[in-house]
Amino acid sequence: MRHALALAREAWDAGEVPVGAVVVKEGEIVGRGFNAPISRHDPTAHAEIMALRAAAERLGNYRLPGCSLYVTLEPCAMCLGAIFHARIARVVYGASDPKTGACGSVIDLPADARLNYHAEVTGGVLAGECGGLLSQFFAQRRGKGNALAN
Repeated sequence: MRHALALAREAWDAGEVPVGAVVVKEGEIVGRGFNAPISRHDPTAHAEIMALRAAAERLGNYRLPGCSLYVTLEPCAMCLGAIFHARIARVVYGASDPKTGACGSVIDLPADARLNYHAEVTGGVLAGECGGLLSQFFAQRRGKGNALAN
């Protein structure tokens, strides 16, 4: 999660919402990503998607069995869909997301028995640090009078 936090700080430096993610296989980081929808003009460029793309490219397969994904913010429904399609075994997230979180905050996709795949999910890892980074970012944005598009 510390690596994901470092990537979240890179996102902040790039003017993006500070969310970072890493994909780990057998103790090695095989994919990294941070939020980049603004700079890439791509609504799908969430940290998780970027990390999944990097891992798939590195491993030469769109399926990532046996991998874990660490992300600083609870994944949204779009990201969980990609996580499930990639067959990620475990998702570990930091801060809960009361607006779009799909691991229990708004909806709980991993618990939905109708879906054909389920990953193990652990939330709250370094939640204070992950959530604090986001709070500081948005407080700074509000202080500057800058508004990010939702």
